[in-house]
Amino acid sequence: MLKLKQRIKEAREGGEQSSSKTAASVALMRITKDVNDLKLPKTCSVNFPDPNNLFSFKLTISPDEGYYKKGSFVFDFQVPDNYPYEPPKVKCETEIYHPNIDSDGNICLNILREDWKPVLSIDSVVYGLQYLLLEPNPEDPLNKTAAEVFTVDKATFAKNVRSVMRKTRAAAATAKK
Repeated sequence: MLKLKQRIKEAREGGEQSSSKTAASVALMRITKDVNDLKLPKTCSVNFPDPNNLFSFKLTISPDEGYYKKGSFVFDFQVPDNYPYEPPKVKCETEIYHPNIDSDGNICLNILREDWKPVLSIDSVVYGLQYLLLEPNPEDPLNKTAAEVFTVDKATFAKNVRSVMRKTRAAAATAKK
């Protein structure tokens, strides 16, 4: 009787490992397809620090209009093993003054949270991030101060955005020396 219970336990554990490997291979097939299907606008570029790892990459968006024009913003993508059933984890690595991005780089974008669906793709996230940079949304803020300034005084908001972008460029220039 003990041997039977042990065999059942081992079979279950083996099944869990097998389903985990299946999920990972589904995720790999999907992320491969998503990367191959990427249609990046001219304002975006993608970099894979490890070309053998499609689950971790950087997206740079350099808007050519709006408040963030002439800025360059790097987003770190970490794609989970159960993708596309779970959204990628995305953080902004560049300091930014934005109602929907906090000082830790967390991003308030509905498709990265409650509105994620497996039919969405990396392309969807890229366009969502690009849209956030073109049209900040003060109605769903992570940075409440920026949202308040955006709502009350667009000129001051624009000045604050430019100030942070200047500071970020200066820091990047210093780091290159």
